[in-house]
Amino acid sequence: MIFNSVTYLLFLSAVLSLFWTLPMRPRLWMIFLASLVFYGFWRPEFVLLMLVSAGTDFVAARRIEASGDDAVRRRWLLLSIGINLSLLFYFKYLLFFVDNMQVALNIFGVDWTTPVLSIVLPLGISFYTFQTISYTVDVYRRLIPAESDFLLYGCFVTYFPQLVAGPILRGGELLHQLSVRPAFHLDTFASGMQRILLGLFLKVVVADNVAPFVDEGFSHEASGLSALDVLTLAFLFGFQIYCDFSAYSHIAIGSARLMGIRFPENFDFPYISCSPREFWRRWHISLSSWVRDYLYLPLLGVRVYDRSIAGLGLATSNGMGRNLYPILVLFLTWGVMGFWHGANWTFVLWGLYHATFIGLYRVSGPVREALPMMVRIVGGWGVTLLVGMLAWIPFRAQSIGQTMELYARLGDLNNYTWLGMRENTYLVATVLMSGFLLTWWGHRCYPTIRTRSPKSLFLLETVGMGLVFGLVFVFLRPISQFIYFQF
Repeated sequence: MIFNSVTYLLFLSAVLSLFWTLPMRPRLWMIFLASLVFYGFWRPEFVLLMLVSAGTDFVAARRIEASGDDAVRRRWLLLSIGINLSLLFYFKYLLFFVDNMQVALNIFGVDWTTPVLSIVLPLGISFYTFQTISYTVDVYRRLIPAESDFLLYGCFVTYFPQLVAGPILRGGELLHQLSVRPAFHLDTFASGMQRILLGLFLKVVVADNVAPFVDEGFSHEASGLSALDVLTLAFLFGFQIYCDFSAYSHIAIGSARLMGIRFPENFDFPYISCSPREFWRRWHISLSSWVRDYLYLPLLGVRVYDRSIAGLGLATSNGMGRNLYPILVLFLTWGVMGFWHGANWTFVLWGLYHATFIGLYRVSGPVREALPMMVRIVGGWGVTLLVGMLAWIPFRAQSIGQTMELYARLGDLNNYTWLGMRENTYLVATVLMSGFLLTWWGHRCYPTIRTRSPKSLFLLETVGMGLVFGLVFVFLRPISQFIYFQF
């Protein structure tokens, strides 16, 4: 079941009706069973896989908390992580490693035929695997107590708004909210409806209508694209994936808010960032903060955080220094970050691209500090936006070869004198960039307008929501999957 469908809207309505009428314990059973129905709507057999992962961490966390022996605690932690990563490896990466092993052996003259494997990737396995691992690790670190009620814990793991594509929540963020009955507040319910409507707008009106331009552009031979075409495609896909994924986050946050439960924000206008540090404080915050707290900082021996806030931005300000180890950790972390997104070398390249950009940003600190403030802000925004958008090329390209061909088009000055795509493509990219900046400006002005002219704001919001609702109604047609479902 996916968010941009009438089925989900009917499902959510039924869940809300039961949520606000049932007493505490039956309400938890309803959330748990409804979440299993939500996840099993596509492939019911994968529900058992998710429960195996969740059950493993539930038992491991209880054992970790009960033991005072550090060696025993560590063994249970490693068992939990090992089982979860093994499941993730089998379903997501086994075919990738088998295929690459065949290529490597063939290079050395070994004739080896790849065994025929048919493995279906379960929806959301990367997300709920990271979520359950973080729970066990947090219990091990004594940041949270182990949950003794499997039903409550099961609701935490399977809670349907965030199950398939995040935000990746931690035990300390959700368990205590599920354990109490929230009071109903009309303004909270209304804000939840607005977030869902906004998410549907970003998905079905914006992202899904940008997708054909992106698909057409990346289906072209690289030789038929100019440098300006490559830049345009990078911007188009950058906005497509931003609108698509932030749409899912909006709907997830809104759905939870209808039940009085608050999720941390996952996006915060990332394309307005003036540095890679700021960008990773604003983009996919729950994942980047997870990687920061459970991989990057532990490898550096730095104290971790217990909330999915600020993303990798808090970690990108550390100086590179003369020690090689922090550099290796930086590139290892980003290689893992890229590989998490998909079993393809293009995603690893995407991660290493960002590691290189962050590394250059760190070592250029003295030069940047010598520049005037306005130059740092405007120039930093321009460079971060351009480099960040170009990073999406390997993320979207089908192969390393296509990625290199597209990047090569940027290196020939003659490719900046002509255009190879339809005129509408450039117009759409310009409208998206302008719309993003206008939305960010409106968001910044919102508190001032609310204070000085609440009646005007109410009128604008009413007209705006009416327009958004009308467009969603028109474009809510045959379902297109969210991009991050493949991860």
